[in-house]
Amino acid sequence: MHDRVGKSYSILHLNKFLYVVNRSEESVSITLEDVKQNPVVDACIRKGNEYLGVMGFTEHSYRHINLVSSIARNILEKLGRPQRECELAAIAGYLHDIGNVISRNDHGISGANIAFTLLLNMGMPPEEVCTVASAIANHEEQYGYPVNSVAAALIVADKSDVHRSRVRNQDFATFDIHDRVNYAASHAFVYVNDDRRTITMELSIDIEICPVMEYFEIFLTRMMLCRRAANYLGCNFELVINGAKLL
Repeated sequence: MHDRVGKSYSILHLNKFLYVVNRSEESVSITLEDVKQNPVVDACIRKGNEYLGVMGFTEHSYRHINLVSSIARNILEKLGRPQRECELAAIAGYLHDIGNVISRNDHGISGANIAFTLLLNMGMPPEEVCTVASAIANHEEQYGYPVNSVAAALIVADKSDVHRSRVRNQDFATFDIHDRVNYAASHAFVYVNDDRRTITMELSIDIEICPVMEYFEIFLTRMMLCRRAANYLGCNFELVINGAKLL
């Protein structure tokens, strides 16, 4: 009986695998708009952001993912990369935090797994799926690395979104360091200069709320990852805070 159950289980998983493979053989050019219309994606984004709110994290909903998607696309467009590659960067940007629906811990890894199956079932070519999934898996500073140009653009785009509108906690007296850093930032922008081969992150921070050194206390590893990402794209990374170039 146990052996029969085991065989049935194996056949079920084989059929699921063959279903995914068959769908991938019918590859189509999936766009960002296709991804946005997927109800599974929508549910994961909404519920993931809801769960993070319960835990006291900053906003990770449509504002954040749409901005990261747009910046990631823009970085590659400014550097003259192929349009399809730019579209994949936009898709990776939109999906990069989808793993928060599982857990905040290692959400890049869980998000890559969700995106891998989801995009294959939507009909995206396997090589493109691999590109997007690897970018999502590598966007966090704890273990991330710019393994391809889409990953590099996603890293810079995600780490550039520092802004007071992301803070959900309304009680300033109870702000932690992440709340203070985000609330202090009134302006954040990424400039790409293809001629000079530079990617510049420009921030305006109210030092009465958060000293520049406090920003570096939690963001230094992120900026080092941004530098590595810019280098992968053949550029130098620059950080400008309140008009002063710090990197």
